[in-house]
Amino acid sequence: MFLDRKGTIGKVLDLMTAASRGGAQLVAFSETFIPGYPWWIEITDGAAFDEPSQKEAFARYLDCAVDVNGPEFAEVVGAARDLELFTYVGIAERAASGGSVYCSLVAIDPTRGVVSVHRKLKPTYGERLVWADGDGHGLRVHDHQGWRVGGLNCWENWMPLARTAMYAQGAQLHIATWPGSPSLTRDITRFIAREGRLYVLSVGAVLRAEHIPEDFVLREAMLAEGDRFASGGTMIVAPDGTVLEGPIKDDETIVYADIDLDLVRQERHNFDPTGHYSRPDVLRLDVDRRRNDPVSFQ
Repeated sequence: MFLDRKGTIGKVLDLMTAASRGGAQLVAFSETFIPGYPWWIEITDGAAFDEPSQKEAFARYLDCAVDVNGPEFAEVVGAARDLELFTYVGIAERAASGGSVYCSLVAIDPTRGVVSVHRKLKPTYGERLVWADGDGHGLRVHDHQGWRVGGLNCWENWMPLARTAMYAQGAQLHIATWPGSPSLTRDITRFIAREGRLYVLSVGAVLRAEHIPEDFVLREAMLAEGDRFASGGTMIVAPDGTVLEGPIKDDETIVYADIDLDLVRQERHNFDPTGHYSRPDVLRLDVDRRRNDPVSFQ
């Protein structure tokens, strides 16, 4: 439900219910699934300074961004609890200032609620016109039913040190969220699985012309560039690099896979990048997990 926060949250709730009925114990949604990825930036001269329609588009995006502590998003947290479903959902998160947006990946534990909000460390290229820089506060791996689960947004998955931070916490299942493109997910998903010796779920969205609201100020400019903007790319890969599902192109669907923790252990027999195959005496990583708020009130 592009640029419709309430409508998209409703869709998230429906899909969580369907996934749970299908046997899922963990579910993940794509990058900024609520309320959608700002595709207009790269195809409508998003860098034009003080251009009225670009400013109007940003204002609308800001208005439909998510307050993680708000009553609407609380419905998603409640559904995760009621369905006993660990949930990763990408959101456009409204900053406390009210004037900025973060690309955030929220992890929701069925019993503990929101356990991390990871703000994308570095928005990619044109995304910097819409999203603010994040921080290391959400670089966390969580325990769920005997698994260690973590996640990163889109091109963060290409950042070696960001991946290392997740491996070092014992991640066994990695969630990689994307705006929706099989060409983005195909190679890096298998690479992360082989490098980290863990399962990787890459999840991407689908966005076509019929999804663009009639009253969106840049609708016609977007349609002038085509009628397909995001084509999915969801796939699931095992620790040995075997593709279990996908990449799924163009279809709106739920993709399932059963995963086996023993295979993670087996694959780490000869390679564990932050364990027996590391050299901390030579190479080390420091991670700052402080939330980088611009103002500190004493």
